[in-house]
Amino acid sequence: MPFKTGPLYPCNPATERAVSTKLSVDPKGEKVVYTNGRAVIIRDLNHTDLSHAYTQHTQSATVARISPSGFYCASGDVAGNVRIWDVTQPENILKLAIRPLGGRINDLAWDGESKRIIVGGDGKDSGPEANHYIPLLPFRGLRFGAAFFMDSGSTCGEITGHAKAITSLDIRHQRPFRAISGSDDNTVILHTGVPFKYEKMISQHARFVQDVRYSPDGEAFASVGSDGKIFIYGGKEGDVKGEIKRDSTSSLMACSWSKDSKSVASAGADGIVTIWDASTLKSTQTYTIGTDIPSQQNGVVYAGPNTLVSVSLSGVLNVFDTREGSKWRTLHGPPKAITSAVMSDKTFYTGSFDGSIKSFSSAGECDSVKGNGHNGRVAAMSHDGTKTWSAGWDDKVASIEGDNFGGSSIAVKAQPADIASTPGAVYVASAAGLEIHPRPDGSSSVRSGAVTSVAAHPGPNEDLVAFGNAQKKVSLGRRNGTDIQVDAEFDDNRGEVQALAFSPDGSLLAAADSSGRIVLIDTNDKKAIVTSRWTFHSGRVTSLNFSPNGKRLASGGMDESIYIWEVGRPLKNTAIKNSHPGGVSSVAWKDGNTGLISTGADGCVRTWTVDEI
Repeated sequence: MPFKTGPLYPCNPATERAVSTKLSVDPKGEKVVYTNGRAVIIRDLNHTDLSHAYTQHTQSATVARISPSGFYCASGDVAGNVRIWDVTQPENILKLAIRPLGGRINDLAWDGESKRIIVGGDGKDSGPEANHYIPLLPFRGLRFGAAFFMDSGSTCGEITGHAKAITSLDIRHQRPFRAISGSDDNTVILHTGVPFKYEKMISQHARFVQDVRYSPDGEAFASVGSDGKIFIYGGKEGDVKGEIKRDSTSSLMACSWSKDSKSVASAGADGIVTIWDASTLKSTQTYTIGTDIPSQQNGVVYAGPNTLVSVSLSGVLNVFDTREGSKWRTLHGPPKAITSAVMSDKTFYTGSFDGSIKSFSSAGECDSVKGNGHNGRVAAMSHDGTKTWSAGWDDKVASIEGDNFGGSSIAVKAQPADIASTPGAVYVASAAGLEIHPRPDGSSSVRSGAVTSVAAHPGPNEDLVAFGNAQKKVSLGRRNGTDIQVDAEFDDNRGEVQALAFSPDGSLLAAADSSGRIVLIDTNDKKAIVTSRWTFHSGRVTSLNFSPNGKRLASGGMDESIYIWEVGRPLKNTAIKNSHPGGVSSVAWKDGNTGLISTGADGCVRTWTVDEI
């Protein structure tokens, strides 16, 4: 095989204010499972580079849970689809694909025998077509829940009784089986089984029920809601055992039982995670994550006897060792689709759609870049040899030093589309034109005419600069003070020029466009040497990067593919298909001329080793 996959550095969970984020763990308690976009992430809590991403959903995934046996994972999405897939093999072979609901799947649960699954969510479809994938499931009109066997998809009961969308549900793992479901109609319903059927409605909450969970021993279950209340119930009959009294009335978003069934943890919108004694209904441990909005706690799960994991609204995972008092560690990752990235010495920076920037060390450790950064999409990033620059849709260019935004920032004339930097200047491409900002701080200028992409290579006396536009033209020139002296123009591209890159010695320039074509230009002879051979991308090319020796060119595109082109042998290439669901946003070289790192719309950072051809 011409390439090998390396460690994956995952995105963090997708969160939404006032919506519970469903976290789960594997049976061993070593990995936490969550979703972001179309990806289901299985993240190792101690070794991030052992994480795995499942990306076969065609719609945004909402919840994923591994079976008690540890062999399969069931994941649901916003379209009502549930996929059951093997977690013991990297290929994740599909066991069953089913559409039990017509709307979003909010939660799902396995029974203790890993044979049955119940799901709950929105019941948007009210016609028989909603049952197309479950022929044996009788039509009952608008449904908010369903129960089926994991091997055949045939029905094993009904999850009924709610008047609004089900937000959470769970199954008692001991016989006799019981199922519980919480809903936006403020009620909890107990179902007997199997087959599952309606038993009783419990109306203790005054507002939305956000989460319901059975204790591991099956003797009790708990519910939390937007009214800030926690109730404990008997596991078999659903009788109310007690209410936990809290000092705060803020919404509770999630709850989870300890492995010994003696404690229950809650996560609230007040930024507090609390552990409660299930017998005394008193608090035994409290963690205050913060009081600002990003610190709101959206989900919580026990990963082991002494390990608790919560997720903040910002997407940060908080890992608590319940034996260490009030201390905890955090796990970072891009919270949204990665829109740009750059390699800076041994640090890899990623910029996301929400404006956040993360830094990855050579060992893959991730941290957030702190300070006054961007409040809009990070459109492009560049490294000038000493400093890293980022351009955002907040019409600002910021500098990055280590894990902090530096004091240098530049206000640009229009929304930036691309950025390039050298020790002598920062170049910004936008609809206003090509902005030139000499460094150290000097008077800036704008070359008129909309520019879609830009690249720069430092020279001994002046920078070599290339820029492209929507008219399929690439201009090549040199910076003369605050202006660009254009030496040559090329019109070999067949679409809007989206990406440009110089080789390390500046002798070659690659230009890629929206049609998928890549043109290779000799900057010394001022002529195109490859014009029609590098056209394998089926969509817009978003990123180009030459290897350190200049003999290979990596390209990434919206067709979810990465190609490695051989400069000396234009007919040779290595294709990495389906590398990032939703499209590749950036490619960069690491570890010489064979190690590659890439980012994409899935929010993940992936590494590859490409064989020499």
